[in-house]
Amino acid sequence: MKTIVIIDFGSQYSRLIARRVRESNTFCEVIAHDAGREILDDQDVIGVILSGGPNSVYDENSPLAPTWVFDAGVPVLGICYGMQLIAHQLGGKVEPGTEREYGHAVVHKDGPDNILFDGLENEVPVWMSHGDRIEVLPPGFRSMAYTENSPLAVMGNDEGTMFGIQFHPEVVHTPQGAEILKNFVFGVCKAVGDWTPANFVSDSVARIREQVGDGKVICALSGGVDSTVAAALIHRAIGDRLTCIFVDNGLMRKGEADRVQNVFAAQLGVNLIFIDGTERFLSVLKDVSDPEIKRKAIGAEFIKIFDEVATEIGEVDYLAQGTVYPDVIESISTTSSASHVIKSHHNVGGLPDHMDLALVEPLRYMFKDEVRQAGRELGLTPQSVNRQPFPGPGLAIRIMGDVTHEKLEILREVDWIVIDEIKNDGLYDKLWQSFAVLTNTRTVGVMGDKRTYQYVVAIRAVTSDDAMTADWARLPYDTLARISNRIVNEVDEVNRVVLDITSKPPGTIEWE
Repeated sequence: MKTIVIIDFGSQYSRLIARRVRESNTFCEVIAHDAGREILDDQDVIGVILSGGPNSVYDENSPLAPTWVFDAGVPVLGICYGMQLIAHQLGGKVEPGTEREYGHAVVHKDGPDNILFDGLENEVPVWMSHGDRIEVLPPGFRSMAYTENSPLAVMGNDEGTMFGIQFHPEVVHTPQGAEILKNFVFGVCKAVGDWTPANFVSDSVARIREQVGDGKVICALSGGVDSTVAAALIHRAIGDRLTCIFVDNGLMRKGEADRVQNVFAAQLGVNLIFIDGTERFLSVLKDVSDPEIKRKAIGAEFIKIFDEVATEIGEVDYLAQGTVYPDVIESISTTSSASHVIKSHHNVGGLPDHMDLALVEPLRYMFKDEVRQAGRELGLTPQSVNRQPFPGPGLAIRIMGDVTHEKLEILREVDWIVIDEIKNDGLYDKLWQSFAVLTNTRTVGVMGDKRTYQYVVAIRAVTSDDAMTADWARLPYDTLARISNRIVNEVDEVNRVVLDITSKPPGTIEWE
């Protein structure tokens, strides 16, 4: 597969670069700044992008680009810190700028034959975020554009294979940034733009068959889009050698367990084993209030159950999971020492040493919207493909404090009302997620002239493209009014409803 490699130096925008490249129907992968040249053997690399980052290239211990980047013979694009790395490592000079440049700027093309700006005007609005600047170009490079504060805002080598840009083309504040990246991807790297849902499905099926061989696979089902698409892919690849395991952890939405069994057993014809693990999961969650401990306890119990089932089935070689790229990014710092773990995901991080199964994760480098496209290509129903994301730990991370039978039943009823009204108003498919959170707070209310002291529920609804960033949804007041009215009238244990209007960042989509 022809791949653009994005080397991450700790930029908050690295995943946005990946998004923009993927939008050009070209596969890309974000890797660590200290990754070895074996990536060139593992994939057909047609270009390298060096991301921005918070460091200064001249500081001691600042991360540098691997030497193979410059001798691999593939095109290179450096963005912000990445541009300064090219200059610094190839004989130029980078120094602190006399004036920092943050925010809006205008880039002026400097000279002809600027392939990155092909089809654009001579003046292009961009978004800057840097304090250093290049004072001396490396040998064999020339200036290609400038701004008021950056005499060298864009540079390129004489061969037309290596470029640096001081601004960020991946952010929406650079309106024509996508075109600039496309010019690099297609004009310089000669990508053909053939990474489509159909090709992804056929390539994934081939890779699964190669990895699994004659082995047998068990697949952990949650009922969400990710595990559904992963199971459908694997089933297409190996047929009856796939056995799906659906564990009702007691943390699911109202009616969810029955729906999942119907979809997989009746509609998809997949071998399905159903396990009621409600009491086991509630046991490990007893008196646990810390969200990270909740997540890890749930993940550990899932693994125990899968391990037991694999032993009973016999001769199982692989465990399949619907891990997607945002899960990986938020859970583990695989790409940069400057990255931070946001939250643990129960399906990320590998398996315990005692569990003698290898992982099959066909969606590990896919964004959610790409997973949906693959699901449509596989012929899955809109009800399966367009479902809003639901967290692996389920309602446990939408209940503040300890998790009990009582709280779960309260939240299930509240959640049902929220989704029911969202769907009734035709909003469900327009939102990335919409749900309720049962807080651990009680407030005073009055109902029927009587004092009440009941739970507070928070409503959370967001819009997003891939869950890496999200904005709170401006739900109609009438919708919110009906949701609130129904909750306090139909769920006795709740007397107050509030609305979460926090975007991501600074908040996360889920509360825990």
